[in-house]
Amino acid sequence: MTAEAPLRAAGCVLWRRGRDGALEIALVHRPKYDDWSHPKGKLKRGEDALWGAVREVREETGMECEPGGVLPTARYAVAGRPKEVRYWAARATGGTFVPNSEVDRLLWLPPQEARERLTEDRDRELLDALLAMISPPEPGPPTAG
Repeated sequence: MTAEAPLRAAGCVLWRRGRDGALEIALVHRPKYDDWSHPKGKLKRGEDALWGAVREVREETGMECEPGGVLPTARYAVAGRPKEVRYWAARATGGTFVPNSEVDRLLWLPPQEARERLTEDRDRELLDALLAMISPPEPGPPTAG
């Protein structure tokens, strides 16, 4: 007996700089699950994961985006079947959100507020990975030279 192939999905941790230059993270609310998460969705047959991630961002948020670095892949079970969701960091470059049947709300939040709003721990881990990728490192003590 062979293991069932995982459901393939992709998404992005979508970010932008606000008017004041502060980092903002996009979170979507899905009424079907009453949860807050990063935009993501199932891939179409034969679809490239990165293209699928960008398509899902557009469909769920109305935003165009510029994909960046690869983030950790989330692996979990849905109704007993394995699911694998590949993620990228993505900077929002424009667009307009329109509520739809899948996503009824979009919020742009500072990272700490986004962390508190996210429903799943695995989404907080993705946020941490994004922050490590795009935030400058904290200056350390001077080194003797």
